[in-house]
Amino acid sequence: MGPHPDVAACRTAVRHALVDLVVDLEPAPGAHRPRRPLVLVAVSGGPDSTALLQAACFVGPRLGLRVGAVSVDHGLQPGSAERARQVARYAASLGADPVSAWHVQVQGPGGPEAAARRARHAVYAAAAHASGAAAVLLGHTLDDQAETVLLGLARGSGPRSLAGMAGRAGLLRRPLLALPRATVHRAVRAADPAAAVWHDPHNSDPAFTRARVRAIVLPLLEAELGPGVAAALARTADLARADADALDEWAAAEQGRHPRQPGDLDAVGLSALPAAVRTRVLRRAALAAGCPASDLSARHVLALDVLVRQGAQGAAADLPGGVRARREGDRLLLDRPVRRR
Repeated sequence: MGPHPDVAACRTAVRHALVDLVVDLEPAPGAHRPRRPLVLVAVSGGPDSTALLQAACFVGPRLGLRVGAVSVDHGLQPGSAERARQVARYAASLGADPVSAWHVQVQGPGGPEAAARRARHAVYAAAAHASGAAAVLLGHTLDDQAETVLLGLARGSGPRSLAGMAGRAGLLRRPLLALPRATVHRAVRAADPAAAVWHDPHNSDPAFTRARVRAIVLPLLEAELGPGVAAALARTADLARADADALDEWAAAEQGRHPRQPGDLDAVGLSALPAAVRTRVLRRAALAAGCPASDLSARHVLALDVLVRQGAQGAAADLPGGVRARREGDRLLLDRPVRRR
């Protein structure tokens, strides 16, 4: 008798996400046997990451991979440190090795959700570097993707935001991104009825925007528009990401065709490009000139676009990070002016 269908779905998704990491463990005679690649599972103790951990610990060794785990204590709730240690112990009981629990300080701009996300991702990068991991697996589901698309739509921040989360982004991989949350949650109990799953109260706290989208907005859309809204939003993310990736590649190619110094752009040439490509080139140039990505908004990029299309000689715009853009003839210059005392 095979595994429970939901368990099988999680295992299949993980197998597809990791198969490219498989190496030939039977080298030619005289050659060194390669060390098995390591993947880390980011596990919080919630049902999504627990299901991912269970599936990875089953699938990984069968693919010739080592599976480890990393748990993050944000310090935002009572008992969080002990919970992180419990998660680490559970991971070890499934055969994960190495296993580590990290404590982080949640602070900085963007509110607690954004700050906690930055802190977690810094841990994932550090843990991967310390262990030599080839990938870090995250437990986001199709429903998480739908919520991300709705949040991006509400911000009005363009197709890149509507593209949601990528299945792969650098070291990060999201094997469960095509699976509904309900499937993943059922898989946890089916795989291990004794698993101590923790439900983060922040996920249902209406003080957090994502929690309101999860508890109110998506259920309302499903009720009013019919079932399948979450899946449709996730498909929208896939389509938007494909378009955004193509436009980004076009913008990079256009930037490479103009061998001027960084911060020295051909305004006349840029003005002939489609707006979607031109604004991407301008954003890349602003970042290269020193604008912090967290502060550079669509409003700033629009100001640069106005300088390119309509800017008179000497017209200028101030950007985040002390960067100033100015129009000089057929050129757009971006730099940090030296301020006189």
